[in-house]
Amino acid sequence: MSTRILIVCMGNICRSPMAEGLLRHKIEKAGLSARVRLDSAGTGPWHADRPPDKRAIEVCRERGIEIGDLRGRQITTNDFAVHDWILCADRQNLRDLQAMAPQHARPRINLLLAWAGFGAKAEIPDPYTGTLADFRRVYALLDQATDAALAKLQLPA
Repeated sequence: MSTRILIVCMGNICRSPMAEGLLRHKIEKAGLSARVRLDSAGTGPWHADRPPDKRAIEVCRERGIEIGDLRGRQITTNDFAVHDWILCADRQNLRDLQAMAPQHARPRINLLLAWAGFGAKAEIPDPYTGTLADFRRVYALLDQATDAALAKLQLPA
């Protein structure tokens, strides 16, 4: 049986695909691909069927991680049923998902950084309106967070 994780940000073109690609890479290297299934989504429809932001692709590619094949999508009601964890980039995403989620799914929705052990209110800043340097800072934060998430996923069930 595998753990299914959905990573969510606002548009699914910056933070969530970067986190998905980075964590997928680490899961594959750790030999956990059969135990963990990953996906990402956005709270809104703005970038559905579009690739990640070119800056997100560039920053990941600089580190040997390919995310250019990912496509944006909006979260669906089915996501609340099929994912064991829905991990959000920031508190606004968390509020949006808590508002749309069925009652039984709400305990499985959390901030990605909080779930990874970075503190209850820790957020991933949105680099969308920023520069390539902002994307690099987000990548560095996600690198730390995905290391912690990987350690958590390697614990015995």
